[in-house]
Amino acid sequence: MSNLKYSLLFVLQKSRINKKGKCPIRGRITLDGRRKEFSTGLFVNPDYWNRKQQLCLEGDIGAENINTQLSLIKQKLDKAFLMLELSEVNFTIQELFSSYKGSKNKNEIGVLEYFSSYLERRRELIGIDIVHATWNKFFYVKKDLMQFIRTNYKKSDIMISKLDTKFINDFEFYLKTRKNKKQITVNKNLQRFKSVVKSAVSENVLEVYPYSFHRLRKVKTQVLYLSRGELLKIEKHAFDQARLAQVRDMFVFCCYTGLGYQEMATLKKENLVEAFDGYIWIKITRKKTGIVISVPLLPKAEEVLQKYEYELPVISNQRFNSYLKEIAAIVGLQIKLTHHIARKTFATTILLYNDVPMEVVSELLGHSKLSITQEHYAKVVQRKISEEMIMLKTKLKN
Repeated sequence: MSNLKYSLLFVLQKSRINKKGKCPIRGRITLDGRRKEFSTGLFVNPDYWNRKQQLCLEGDIGAENINTQLSLIKQKLDKAFLMLELSEVNFTIQELFSSYKGSKNKNEIGVLEYFSSYLERRRELIGIDIVHATWNKFFYVKKDLMQFIRTNYKKSDIMISKLDTKFINDFEFYLKTRKNKKQITVNKNLQRFKSVVKSAVSENVLEVYPYSFHRLRKVKTQVLYLSRGELLKIEKHAFDQARLAQVRDMFVFCCYTGLGYQEMATLKKENLVEAFDGYIWIKITRKKTGIVISVPLLPKAEEVLQKYEYELPVISNQRFNSYLKEIAAIVGLQIKLTHHIARKTFATTILLYNDVPMEVVSELLGHSKLSITQEHYAKVVQRKISEEMIMLKTKLKN
């Protein structure tokens, strides 16, 4: 039996008093700190409502009937909670409410209704398997999906049994035309919704997998990074303004460590540890993936840390990137400089161009799969091979 804390409270919606001077009575379920309100369909004169006793006082017309109906609602909800609790299976507040309303056939569940229960379950994994930012991305997909259904179907939800390939294609079209999202963002949104759909199929809520005939459109992405010469330009430039010099130092530090903005911003001296080889390594958890990464502290990165006594300045990501634009203009770089380019520079100019194997690069970047690294940096490797072959041809001619 679960140890979920459950309660039901009836509250008045006084902001909606009708012409008869009565306002709606709403039910408020609380399950382990999460709330859900619902309409009881009952109305009462606020002057005759006893909040503590949760009933309508004598004197209001129909008081006895109202109290009887409220009692029945409570009995049904209590019974639904007890039955779910006895099943010894974790359940969400949405599932409790659905049970109270009456068991539905699985194919009668709405797309958004199922998405909501999916999000409820995923919320429990925040800090365990996922970070809050990941959960938020799924939540925003649900918001877009809700707007899409309202726009295209003129309904608040549609039955999950109606989910087909046309629905997926239309949703993709909507994201591109109505939400003005780029293809790469559309692909990510569709991949997240795909996870929800797969879950529905695995739970036998959905019989036909609508993604079987849907193909994501490939997006050619170009890896932007600084060459050795461009990096040296930034390193050696003497900036008049202290703020630009600080941001330059922090950017250079990330070019030699591959740390993302969040990792750089939260870096502490405790993250510097002496490893098995006797050298100092940075050991820190990547916020995006939750993976613990270990990166050797290269001399240039250590030089920056020593300059700031191992306490890098604090600056917002937005301001950091704003200052980088100024830096790029001052040193004469054509590239749109952002913090993320430091991470790309570490992977390419610092690692791959110095013959560090792809597997090691993937490990140092904290990628969850080697395929992610290969997908992003395959062209960089090809370019390096081409350069090596050109040098070889020159040697063979001599």
